[in-house]
Amino acid sequence: MELIIPIKGAVKFTITLDPTVWIFDDRKIDLDEFFSGEYEYKDELEEYTKVTSAHWSREIIEGSTVPPTLQTEKKYERTKVLTSTYGVELKPFILNAEPLPEASSLIIETTDGEHTFPLNELDSLLLKFSHKGQPLREDGPVHVIKKDGSNINKPIKFITAFRIE
Repeated sequence: MELIIPIKGAVKFTITLDPTVWIFDDRKIDLDEFFSGEYEYKDELEEYTKVTSAHWSREIIEGSTVPPTLQTEKKYERTKVLTSTYGVELKPFILNAEPLPEASSLIIETTDGEHTFPLNELDSLLLKFSHKGQPLREDGPVHVIKKDGSNINKPIKFITAFRIE
């Protein structure tokens, strides 16, 4: 099984995806929370702006203080990474490859065949890259899951490439 997945075809840039590093990506989604309805979408820029604004306001009013270290929070995050199921959205990766204007479909190549989706449905696809803290070594490196959960029990597995046509 190859761990690198190319995005190729009718794109300006042929790029490769390495799912083994996504565990460190801030864009990762806890799929257990996502499909149980507990997931809350956060705009990273808006979150950063709020935190920075609050910190700036506090420093103006109270003066500069050294924040305490949050060892328990770090330990919780480490434990969560080792036990949770994670995924990322597919759309940003396809958009980074810059599909050509004539491109209309995404073909997911697998060892078992091909699956085709219109490019306007990219918002509905997730890439699952870890299950209960473990990479998807046997049938991965990623699984394609629809956001509506309709194929959660039968995701697209054994993916070898994403081709834009």
